[in-house]
Amino acid sequence: MFSSRLLLFTTAVLACCHAAAAGPDILIGQVSSQTSPVTAANAKALYAGINVYFEHVNSLGGVDGRRVRLVNKDDELKTDKMIVLTKEFIADRNVLALAGYQNTGGITEVSKQDIPGKAGIAMIAPFQGDRSIVGAANFFPFRSGYPDEIIALMREAVSTQKRKTVVVYQNVTYGPAMMQLIQDTSKKEGLNVVDYVKLDATAPDKLPAIVGEVVAAVVKDAPDSIILLGGGRHTFEFLKQFKESPDTSAQLYLMSIVPQADLLKTLGEAKARGIVISQAVPYPYSATLPLVGEYQRLMKQYAPNEPFSFSSLEGFVVGKITVAALKRAGPKPTREKVLKALSNMGELDLGGVYVNYTPKARNGWGGVDLTVIGAAGKLLR
Repeated sequence: MFSSRLLLFTTAVLACCHAAAAGPDILIGQVSSQTSPVTAANAKALYAGINVYFEHVNSLGGVDGRRVRLVNKDDELKTDKMIVLTKEFIADRNVLALAGYQNTGGITEVSKQDIPGKAGIAMIAPFQGDRSIVGAANFFPFRSGYPDEIIALMREAVSTQKRKTVVVYQNVTYGPAMMQLIQDTSKKEGLNVVDYVKLDATAPDKLPAIVGEVVAAVVKDAPDSIILLGGGRHTFEFLKQFKESPDTSAQLYLMSIVPQADLLKTLGEAKARGIVISQAVPYPYSATLPLVGEYQRLMKQYAPNEPFSFSSLEGFVVGKITVAALKRAGPKPTREKVLKALSNMGELDLGGVYVNYTPKARNGWGGVDLTVIGAAGKLLR
């Protein structure tokens, strides 16, 4: 009995000594809102995916013997609060990088104010596809850009012989720029756009009436396809009213920022069926890529109750890129070493999916998967 107690005591002491020698946890800061109804589903899945990969790495001894831990702060989907919380992370020198940020307005302002650049800290794979935002100093994107998605949707419309396309675009953030992209490339791609209809996403009052005018203008054009450049409640109101209009036969093309779950909640399975959605991350439901096979295996092991999704796969990738940078930063990683490791990483193979970061260019995946809502609301390729 004495020997057993001595063994347990010795084991405990050695464990404590090892933990002390290894040093404190490596902290990674994330700002997203898991409480906002608008972002909760994606935010929770993103958080789960990052943590699954971190748990896997920690189970193998962490990075240089130290555990990697994600610290999440909720900005309530408020731009000014994201700025405040980001500055709190920067003030804590134990936070070695920022990763997996979500909230377009907040990320836009973080980029505009050059906060990561001024602070000398990396912003790894934010949930954002606008190149004018993720092109800021110290941003290292993963997801494909909005232009990649738009080109893919245009080519899908052409390949399925759509002859009259209407582009509906929100008048904020990426809307005007993506509308201009279609104007500039539609002739080259062979897409016949008969009209561009603005959706005023800045008007909070009388939403049904404002959107109703947009729907009426679209229906008047009698298109056989509609490319919708928008997200949020104005987009969902448009989809709802369009599906209730006399002519609902036009093929709808949406961007990845429109969550499948919210789409089904707004329209129901029957009306949502057949809608095409571009995806800025690889398809998570079929292990055709080594990355997805690894993701599915570790999700089942560490988060068996978490369903596969694009957002959790994206979080998983955020975790992989972060750990790769920490390991390349060498013993005793610092913000500066992590930033240098990312900037000089070159091509990183995530499992048949690549990013490429150099001092001259920081390029994410660049691919686009097109999905369609099928029976029972499932996303199919």
